[in-house]
Amino acid sequence: MTVNRQWLINGRPNGRALVVDDFKWVEGDIAAPGEGEVVVRTLYLAFDPAQKGWMENIGGYTAPTEIGDVMRGSGLAEVVTSNSPLLRPGDRVTGMLGWRDFATLPAKDLLKLPDDGPPTAHLGVLGTTGLTALFGLQKIGKPFPGDTVVVTGAAGATGSVVGQIAKIGGCKVIGVAGGAEKCRWLVDELGFDAAVDYKAGDIRGQMREHAKGGIDVLWDNVGGAILNDLLGEIAMHARVVICGGISRYQLGQMPAGPENYFNLVFKRATMEGFILTDFIGEFPWARRRISAWMRDGRLRFKEDIQVGLENAPRTLMRLFEGANFGKQLLKVSEGS
Repeated sequence: MTVNRQWLINGRPNGRALVVDDFKWVEGDIAAPGEGEVVVRTLYLAFDPAQKGWMENIGGYTAPTEIGDVMRGSGLAEVVTSNSPLLRPGDRVTGMLGWRDFATLPAKDLLKLPDDGPPTAHLGVLGTTGLTALFGLQKIGKPFPGDTVVVTGAAGATGSVVGQIAKIGGCKVIGVAGGAEKCRWLVDELGFDAAVDYKAGDIRGQMREHAKGGIDVLWDNVGGAILNDLLGEIAMHARVVICGGISRYQLGQMPAGPENYFNLVFKRATMEGFILTDFIGEFPWARRRISAWMRDGRLRFKEDIQVGLENAPRTLMRLFEGANFGKQLLKVSEGS
């Protein structure tokens, strides 16, 4: 515990793709914990497309970043030193750690993990990924048994959970993903009713084969042309849930408005976005419900694990290349 390797924000990737030079590698000291603080060793980091937006200071729902800040990121860590009665050395926690080996943080800002189940699940299906899927679907999508639910980015961490929860609720589920392998995984392993490969082209034509009565709930993680195409296939009184916009994150700018948006009027449909923290008071019961589905085998998850803190920038870039298969994680250290 003498050197703390860190990645700092070194650029604003507005209007362009990320490059390695947007980050700066430095080595420094480990800050001593003050009253109520702990020092934690990072074991795993989690990656989400929104991290690029944080670097751009787009959206306004999180505190702005500055050039020279430690790159923000959530992760799984082990407590090394504690000046708080809330946590002891050896405890496993999750929280906003940043891209670094060690973080000195208030104990109250970290979530102590139970001993049961795989710890990395708390960075995905039991963390923001699963919570986003559950609340967005139930609060905004409001599916009924028998509804046709379509999920874009369906082989990603959030989309794959959305589809499985919709199946648990008795819906017909169609995933949109890139490539035959991902589409097979959705159908053969997760139980989706069908999958559309956007790389094969003619998304609307493919969708019409599987959603003959139209789309009742459209969950969108992508935006851009795919959202536009699917808005043309919504059913009467459809609910469109806007969760993410991977096409926007890559370019760093807002895409043009979808040409088919007026179908919302023709179909008397709604389109609504949300931020997960809108439902923070309900997180405990949601985690219990997701845990129960995992125990009885109705909810499965996949992790894509890269290795080495030095590879953090490249790991984030994988999200925008469609290279990740499941929740994107980076293993930083083994822990004790």
